[in-house]
Amino acid sequence: MEKLTGKELQKSLTYSVEHIAKVDASMTEKSFEFCENYKDFLSASKTERLAASNILEIAKANGYVEFVPGKEYKVGDKVYVNNRDRAVILSTIGQKTVDNGVSIVASHIDCPRLDLKPMPLYESNEIAYFKTHYYGGVKRYQWAATPLAIHGVVIKTNGEKVEIHIGEDPSDPVFCLTDLLPHLAKDQRERKMADVIRGEEMNIVLASLPYQGEDLKDAVKLTALVFLNEKYGITERELLNAELEVVPAGPARDVGFDRSMIGAYGHDDRVCAYTSLMAEVETEAPVYTTVSVYADKEEVGSDGVAGLHSDWMEHFITYLAQAQGVNVLTALRNSKCLSADVNACYDPTFPDVMDPRNSCYLNKGVVITKYTGAGGKSGTNDSTAEFYAEITNMLDANGCFWQAGTLGKVDQGGGGTVAKFVSQKNIDTVDLGVPVLSMHAPFELVSKIDVYTTYKAFVAFLNR
Repeated sequence: MEKLTGKELQKSLTYSVEHIAKVDASMTEKSFEFCENYKDFLSASKTERLAASNILEIAKANGYVEFVPGKEYKVGDKVYVNNRDRAVILSTIGQKTVDNGVSIVASHIDCPRLDLKPMPLYESNEIAYFKTHYYGGVKRYQWAATPLAIHGVVIKTNGEKVEIHIGEDPSDPVFCLTDLLPHLAKDQRERKMADVIRGEEMNIVLASLPYQGEDLKDAVKLTALVFLNEKYGITERELLNAELEVVPAGPARDVGFDRSMIGAYGHDDRVCAYTSLMAEVETEAPVYTTVSVYADKEEVGSDGVAGLHSDWMEHFITYLAQAQGVNVLTALRNSKCLSADVNACYDPTFPDVMDPRNSCYLNKGVVITKYTGAGGKSGTNDSTAEFYAEITNMLDANGCFWQAGTLGKVDQGGGGTVAKFVSQKNIDTVDLGVPVLSMHAPFELVSKIDVYTTYKAFVAFLNR
């Protein structure tokens, strides 16, 4: 056997990941085309309710019908489960019974934001405000002095549900929370970054003109109430029945001279929701039944009836197993899951928090994350080597561009996904998603190529 040279050995034994556009120039055009509809979806899905509604609209247009427990379904049938208008499951019935396992792709459609407090409306010095309570991991200072929109629902005392959407149409007013001018921020500059804007300072400016005609206390607050009553028919009492969310106003935008990136609110995790949605609706007669999950409450621990700490996904798989006369525990044991969530992209401006050998990078493809957690892997799923190899080999076999990544340096911080809640049900699970710059900011950044490669990865998985 001829002895290999050092260069030949280096080529055959070492591993590296290249910029995808250098390897396959056609990926640029494909990704740009794919991401046009993604931008539209993202701009129209500013809350988990809106995202769930848009997912259901797309699903119904592609032949999905509401799931009926106990009904028998045939191969290729497409069904959906709507969990309280806040979370969704889409499923395509596979060729094998579910005791052979199902293919789960689990993303989340909630994002960091500001929620209104139960009694939010007040007036101070003839300015009307909403009081808020931030939701999820935010840097509070990023939300000051930026245009904001309000979305949500109010349940009136007569039971009627009223939807509120203000701040997205160009003709709409927008809202904001104020910040100190630099000239008077001497004391504010001494605060730690986490307290530059404090939680109780996140008050949304609503109005500044008094209600005309009478000498009234809190006349500016009344101006705001009159607007809400005339436009939506609601009173201050009915705000107690509300789920109103404050989010950055405005659509997703191309970023860069080359338009290679998308800047927007909500990439984490609606980018994985959209890419898995497109893969799901295109799946026709899979070997294994697909279970594409779009969950709520991930950003606050996946609790609540629509989070994946709840058993609603397991209930759906149980119904499938019962209808086919098979054991649900066997179905769970044989199932496979991609926890479809983003990871922190290496940022050359802030390199100190990242391990460059174990980070994901822009334009190098979908990132697979073996474990998350914090410190000593606290709160992680930590995929087995066998399942990690199964997924990476699947990606290679299907020509999917991918890279490995972790969430920063070991003791720098950390985070988690829905993976640990799925794996608690005895389901092999690994995280896979899109690298994101400025994660959890009001304006996050992703590469179009990475978005497209994530979609291709989900196609390969659902059709394995």
